[in-house]
Amino acid sequence: MSATGRDTGHVVVIGAGIAGLAAAHRLLQRGARVTVLEAADRVGGKLLPGEIAGVRVDLGAESMLARRPEAVTLARETGLADQLQPPATAAASIWTRGALRPMPTGHVMGVPGTASALAGVLSEEGLARIERDTELPRTEVGEDVAVGEYVAARLGREVVDRLVEPLLGGVYAGDAYRISMRSAVPQLFRVAQTHDSLLEGVRELQAAAAAAPRTGPVFLGIEGGMGRLPLAVAQSVRARGGEILTGTPVTELRRQDHSSWRVVAGDRVLRADAVILAVPAPAAADLLRAESPEAAAELRTVEYASMALITLAYRRADVTLPPGSGFLVPPVDGRTVKASTFASQKWGWLAEEDPDVVVLRTSVGRYGETEILEREDAELVEVSRHDLREATGLDAVPLETRVTRWTDGLPQYPVGHHARVARIHEHIGKLPGLAVCGAVYDGVGIPACIASAYAAVDRIGGVLHEVQDPTGTPVRGPQGEAGE
Repeated sequence: MSATGRDTGHVVVIGAGIAGLAAAHRLLQRGARVTVLEAADRVGGKLLPGEIAGVRVDLGAESMLARRPEAVTLARETGLADQLQPPATAAASIWTRGALRPMPTGHVMGVPGTASALAGVLSEEGLARIERDTELPRTEVGEDVAVGEYVAARLGREVVDRLVEPLLGGVYAGDAYRISMRSAVPQLFRVAQTHDSLLEGVRELQAAAAAAPRTGPVFLGIEGGMGRLPLAVAQSVRARGGEILTGTPVTELRRQDHSSWRVVAGDRVLRADAVILAVPAPAAADLLRAESPEAAAELRTVEYASMALITLAYRRADVTLPPGSGFLVPPVDGRTVKASTFASQKWGWLAEEDPDVVVLRTSVGRYGETEILEREDAELVEVSRHDLREATGLDAVPLETRVTRWTDGLPQYPVGHHARVARIHEHIGKLPGLAVCGAVYDGVGIPACIASAYAAVDRIGGVLHEVQDPTGTPVRGPQGEAGE
């Protein structure tokens, strides 16, 4: 029952990552009764707070895109407004061709408007190849195309291998020659559909951005770590009357009749008016196999990349780092690490935690790389130290290290991903009171996952709108409170 004594409809959210928690938070704002079920012993999914050498750190994602509103708004709604912080420095480097080189500006996900924008990162031959774009006939892209395939055809492989690949890899841990341009870089896909020249299209994007400049930082973090966000949302959910059960894997999901669902979790059997699945594709496929075998079959085709984060803490007196927030590494250079973050230089709050400690992170693992993640933690630390020494000269012995493995952590968006997602939603749309959300569908970033959660809430809104209280009075559904 709600505080008014009215039965406003019970929604079970399966999964307590940021998408599931955001869905629960939005549902409670709109008057639903909510139970969140999480198989793991904690909430937060890929947002994981931790500690090293007495300093708070993130052991998962460390920042959120601030130019989308969803994550920043949710942080403010859950009491973190005063804790939001931009990076202390946004200057990054590319470790390529034997040196740390400044990250070029004037590009869209590594695709430049002019060849000169990539001077210093590309060879003279690579820069000359970019200029041929305006002479080439139009490249047809159809319904979708791989980012690497299209950009290499227009500007040459060196642009892809030395800039597009590491930038995309930082988001998806994937292969630029497989990743969907329509899903991963939609603004470039629109350019490819409408322009003969990629360079000219990118220059138009840049001119439009310059004509309507945005204020404020591109990215934001949270003092104490991004891992605080799901904890704050969970606290807000509970304060509003929502129930969150961890260590509670769901084993069965069945349509009970035309108006309810049966959810089995251990020895608990819950009845729900609606269900939101906010879990990775394999788990969603298992739960949907009885009620929507078609959606389950589509979800089973989703592939994932695994990665590991190596966090290292040093005495400040032992460390001299190049300026900036860290560096990316093109796979073509054959290094083990794919990126490093100079966390104590990037985040002012982290530097203040203990001025005598410096924290760095490296990441290893890309799509299709399994051998590296099978190594022992100590070996991953050693290869990270080796590459850090080669890139920056850092040869000190760390005070403490932590290895965090994210097995099957990032869903892959291959060519045709948009069509697969559309089919999944079509199949699930045939079952009233059921919706899915999360990184599998419309973006792996934190704001995209939250937006996916809100869309799922909207999809089940019709069902909740029909739920009535004991007196027969219709209960206002989510659409009636969309301004909240």
